Amino acid sequence: MNKVTRFIRQHQRVRHAVYQTDANIQRAVRRTAMILLSFVSLHVSAMIWLEGMPLWTAIWLTLTTITTVGYGDVSAATPLGQLATIALMYVCGITLMTFLISDYVDFRIARRERIRTGHWDWNMADHILIINSPKYNHEAYFVRLISQIRESGEYPETPIMLLNEAFADGLPDCLRQLGVVHVTGSASRPDDLQRAGAHRARHIVVLSRDEYSTDSDSFTFDVAHRLYSLHISNKVIVECVDDSNRDRLRALDIPVILRPIRSYPEIIVRAMVAPGSEQVIEDMFTHADDHTVRYPVWLEGERWADVVNAVVQASLGTPLAYVTKEGKVIKHPDGDHHVHAQSLIMLVNTEHTPSIRDVQRAIEVHFNKRMENLV
Repeated sequence: MNKVTRFIRQHQRVRHAVYQTDANIQRAVRRTAMILLSFVSLHVSAMIWLEGMPLWTAIWLTLTTITTVGYGDVSAATPLGQLATIALMYVCGITLMTFLISDYVDFRIARRERIRTGHWDWNMADHILIINSPKYNHEAYFVRLISQIRESGEYPETPIMLLNEAFADGLPDCLRQLGVVHVTGSASRPDDLQRAGAHRARHIVVLSRDEYSTDSDSFTFDVAHRLYSLHISNKVIVECVDDSNRDRLRALDIPVILRPIRSYPEIIVRAMVAPGSEQVIEDMFTHADDHTVRYPVWLEGERWADVVNAVVQASLGTPLAYVTKEGKVIKHPDGDHHVHAQSLIMLVNTEHTPSIRDVQRAIEVHFNKRMENLV
């Protein structure tokens, strides 16, 4: 029965604490503490006046009585002194002490619940703020994105905050362990942006609510416009589903606009660490501007720097890697590395994609000229 009673009381206390504001609880704590201090002062004065105690002895007796420690080394001896102790300490002081502890516990419970449910004002600065949440598999996506941010080397300890309505019941342990906090709310509300410290953030990432729906661009534009009004759009990275909406976002001085590529959150990290590189990466996911092509080119020990030079001087593209005769892909080898390859993997322009023969001829011409110069 005692366990059931304790559970019910704890549940009621949590509900009572959660529905109070921090200001109300703090006012209650201060009010109770001031009243308690008054009774403590009165009892100390009574012990000095009625019992003839020194100041420190009166304080010692008062504190041991109000905390129910009761050493018994000092006590009131006169009837008036005992009556003062009964009235000021036993009836009023200990009761107020109980109220004070209760209010403090309420404050701690309220604080913990507000943090857990994302309603705490973190007063954070120089952090990474991630607005919105993917429609599908948001927990797995955030774990992958934040893990990539931590592993980048630039932000191993940088605070990361999420502003969305996806974790109203609290962040999962896998995100808290990565040093993430959250604010439950919407970036379309100025108060929520204020609580998230958007104006103090180092980077702001605005994710698309639904990476498959162009309607989500409308909400993204509303958030971007609010950030523009706060004069902080220069540190914003925005996801845009429909490419035709990019010009509207650029007009708000948004420096980085990306397609939502959920399987590769590293592109957002690259946009933060090396602005501009995200455009190169994004091109690799489409066939619009640049794309990678594999060309069958047989190489027998030529220096990688010479191979790259041959292709670049012929304006055919940029070699990124080569495939060994055993089928292994070697990415970005050293310039002095001697290549034994069956194929080259190159980044080429979609509108001017060279043929296999063009690449083979460029390499042959380059090395023939080198041989002639050596002779």
